Amino acid sequence: MNLSYQWLNEYLPLADHQIEPAELAEKLARTSVEIDDVYSPSTGLSKLVVGYIESCQPHPESDHLKLCQVQISSDETVQIVCGAPNVTAGKKVIVALPGARVADNQKIRKGKIRGEVSNGMLCALQEIGFSEKVAPKDYEEGIWFMADDAQVGDSVFQYLGMDDTIIATDVTPNRGDMFSMYGNVNDIAAMYNLPVNFSMHTVKEASAEKTTDLLQVEIPDPDLAPTYKARVIKNVTIQDSPMWLQIRLWNAGVRPINNVVDVTNYILLKYGQPLHSFDFDKLNQKHLTVRHAQADEHLVTLDGEDRELSSQDLVVADGDHPVALAGTMGGDDSKIDNQTINVVLESAIFDPILVRKQARRLDLHSESSMRFERGINPAMCEQALNEAAYWLQELAGGQATQGIATGSEKVARDVNIDLSLTKTNDVLGTDLSMTDLQQIFKQLQFTTQVMNDDHLEVVVPPRRWDIEIQADLYEEIARIYGYDNLPSTLPATGDTEGGLTAWQKLVREARRVLEGMGLNQAISYSLTTDEKARQFKINPSETAPVQLDYPMSSDHTAERMNIISGLLNDVAYNVARQVENVALYEEGRVFLPQAGQNRPDEPEHVAIALTGSLTTNSWLDNAQPVDFYTVKGILEQLLTNLAIAGKVSYRANDQRAEMHPGRTADVYLDDQLIGFLGQVHPMTAQAYKIPETYVMELDLSQLETAPRLDHHYEPISKYPTVTRDVALLVDQTVTNAQIVEAIQAKGGQYLVDVQLFDLYEGAHLPAGKKSLAYTLTYQDRQNTLTEDQVNAAFEKVVDHLQTTLAAEIR
Repeated sequence: MNLSYQWLNEYLPLADHQIEPAELAEKLARTSVEIDDVYSPSTGLSKLVVGYIESCQPHPESDHLKLCQVQISSDETVQIVCGAPNVTAGKKVIVALPGARVADNQKIRKGKIRGEVSNGMLCALQEIGFSEKVAPKDYEEGIWFMADDAQVGDSVFQYLGMDDTIIATDVTPNRGDMFSMYGNVNDIAAMYNLPVNFSMHTVKEASAEKTTDLLQVEIPDPDLAPTYKARVIKNVTIQDSPMWLQIRLWNAGVRPINNVVDVTNYILLKYGQPLHSFDFDKLNQKHLTVRHAQADEHLVTLDGEDRELSSQDLVVADGDHPVALAGTMGGDDSKIDNQTINVVLESAIFDPILVRKQARRLDLHSESSMRFERGINPAMCEQALNEAAYWLQELAGGQATQGIATGSEKVARDVNIDLSLTKTNDVLGTDLSMTDLQQIFKQLQFTTQVMNDDHLEVVVPPRRWDIEIQADLYEEIARIYGYDNLPSTLPATGDTEGGLTAWQKLVREARRVLEGMGLNQAISYSLTTDEKARQFKINPSETAPVQLDYPMSSDHTAERMNIISGLLNDVAYNVARQVENVALYEEGRVFLPQAGQNRPDEPEHVAIALTGSLTTNSWLDNAQPVDFYTVKGILEQLLTNLAIAGKVSYRANDQRAEMHPGRTADVYLDDQLIGFLGQVHPMTAQAYKIPETYVMELDLSQLETAPRLDHHYEPISKYPTVTRDVALLVDQTVTNAQIVEAIQAKGGQYLVDVQLFDLYEGAHLPAGKKSLAYTLTYQDRQNTLTEDQVNAAFEKVVDHLQTTLAAEIR
């Protein structure tokens, strides 16, 4: 909200107490709301004076320019060439003298225009810094005419309110009261302990007619409009508002329209109570009600847009015809225009949730909707209506009819809160007395009653609807006492030894291993689409994902049940930007709904995604593209470094729809499924717009409870190793894992490694056979092995292979 320092000074003795705008803004920022800017509309402008056009003649060399003789002081008249279509003699205008600075730091110079001398420029409001959204539309195409009482030669700033200082505040959702002068005045008065002189006006009803005889108001569902009141003002004269009112509006960022509309906007700024004015004679049925819109209804709003309404929208209707979007914007067919004679004033409180939803759905955020969304002071609803009627009588010559038509009314109630002095000091770390608390609440204009030495009852008025519990009062006490005055103390704690938990160590080690192998950490959204949430699940039997009731976008509607889909989005992002080699990992939670539970389980998973190559081309070696065994190697290294003691095995799985059926394996730890790895199915990769990509996902939560090796690292033996090679002819159905398991079963205590170094299938072998060759490495960590020891152990292995797998030694 834009706060006018001069307007504030009418209600508070700021200048008398030498409280300057900059100091006030700094105090507001430390006490109440954020400050976006502090500025004066005249900053950067100079040599702008009031001039009087004595004569106006056509330019001899132009069909649209005019030669104006302009009086700029009591004894000086100059010639200025002007092209504005509304320039005419007998008007007082804004004159930028030679050397003047106008908007955008443009300097005005004396010069010639088509052969005629021009000593300055006649200005429109936009040319001296007014924005298009506040400059009155009547002067949109031409220059601005000053008021008749403006003195020729004076600076224009004082006549246009440009000598004011504006404090632009950024109001938080919980402080809706600060969206009004009334709320700001009360808060500033509390900060500085100043007396408040907030002027209010009451209407004297000049018409003998009764409002309820002219207008019927009915609210069938008070939940939609807890308060709805209306008045009728007859015989108004539509004209421009007086300059003081226009200045109030445009310094607050609101465009002046006419005296009737300007009064409603003025009351909105003063009290924070949005009002709406209808042309009484354009209401066909004279029966106002508030209801949900019908699905097929349309409404042309004041901005000229034809709005297609939904059943969730809230409208004010005249009988069965909508005439306004409740709390957001009025309808075009009942608006105030130059032909308006009789006016209906509406003052209401609408359901804030419905107003927020319809403003968001229609992308129609207005000054009114902002205030309804944050709350309205019910105690000022009728006062705002009556004061608006007062000003319509004063400024538009209207006559207020007798009484108010009331459809519903929310009773304004105080909130009583019991407060403990001891608890307050404990929470804030202060040493305040009961007298101190009473003084703070007196400044806030909250009445108090001392119950005993430690307790007092605080009565909070309706204008502070954000205060409901003791914690809210603690905040008020801290604000007014001053956050800077709160003592700084260190918390009293016992001596504790720092360190990481077992889980933290596991996660950090997993990250360290993956980063050490060249992978980069990614952090993707935990919200995704329903389709992507269902993909790549470790256990495909899990139920549907958790859905959000009110998603922010269609791409984030469900909680993820896997991490891979998020990584594939990251791969696609990089590939689309010509990054060919992508190696990513992510560790985080997934959300798995469980039958009979309100909340899903949230196990920690780790996943990787690789495409391209882990290495780059160099003179020494060519880059090798990643494949199934690259991912498998990373997984095995990860499990090795985590010191997992159980038996890890891999089982081919061709049933995972998102994975390549011939290049996918489930990962088991002691027959417990803990994850899977493999190539993303080509059709899935095409959907993600990525090239051939390999992935892996593990359930880290299961690894946390898995048994660990007691001695993960062993010293390197100083004794030599002995190797033996063996080539086996086996059936095609025999796997490498079976052979390695058989070798290790009979390898003895000195067998330390088994490596497959050759696989041959094809010519010169019997049908259904294949040849595999292995190197067996033996080592005694305490002594040098003898030939006899190695040969004896090797013979046992050969015999076992021949017996169990029917292997032929080649």
